[in-house]
Amino acid sequence: MNAPHADEIGPGALSRLTAAVYRYLVLGVFLALAGLPTLGFWSLLAPEPANAVLFVAALLPVAPALAAALYAQRAWAAAPDLSPARPLLRGLRLNLRDTLAWWVPVLAVAAVLAVNLLFAGEAAGGEALRPASAVLLAALAVWSGHLLVVTSFFSFRFRDVLRVAAAEFFLSWKSSLGVLAVLVTATATVVVASEAVLLLLGWAFAGLLWLVARPVVADVTKRFTAAPAAGAPTPARPAPAAGGDGSSPG
Repeated sequence: MNAPHADEIGPGALSRLTAAVYRYLVLGVFLALAGLPTLGFWSLLAPEPANAVLFVAALLPVAPALAAALYAQRAWAAAPDLSPARPLLRGLRLNLRDTLAWWVPVLAVAAVLAVNLLFAGEAAGGEALRPASAVLLAALAVWSGHLLVVTSFFSFRFRDVLRVAAAEFFLSWKSSLGVLAVLVTATATVVVASEAVLLLLGWAFAGLLWLVARPVVADVTKRFTAAPAAGAPTPARPAPAAGGDGSSPG
């Protein structure tokens, strides 16, 4: 951490608390702006099963925004200052392409599973598809959480991103349960309140996701960023290390 950053915030508990509130206020605004297209598109759709694919497609901006939020929170912890938007924008720029590379296929699979879940009863014997589709949809969502973490902080080849995230699904099973808990809480917020309330609380869910992600980051760093054996996942660039803003390469 650079000395100017420390002086900018100050050593006192009140100044650090104020800086933390400011950072998460900026994060809340960032996530609200990123989520507005999704919320706006949803508001135009009737809540009917026939629109399930469109509801899923509208989630396209969500993963890049969350990747930027994770990236920024790590940067804030490593080098706190009063320019919280800078790591957010840097994280969005660095991780946008890599995040969309897996997020678009995930949304396509999620759309198929959602259709199976909603329309299974219309086909003979289709009721058996509903529990299977629900389980697969939950597993896909948790795997996406691990993909988000790996993409946000590491620079693996695409196929290795998928492999590492799949491995962490089981190796970091406590974090997998944590991701599932965050998803269930977010869904409950929408059901009990509304999508707008979830958007306003986006900063809190991003903070919870960062707490869940930290053990995964540590485990991936330990297992997959050392000199690998033949055939093991290798970073596309050198192993992640703290950069000028406290984050590893995206």
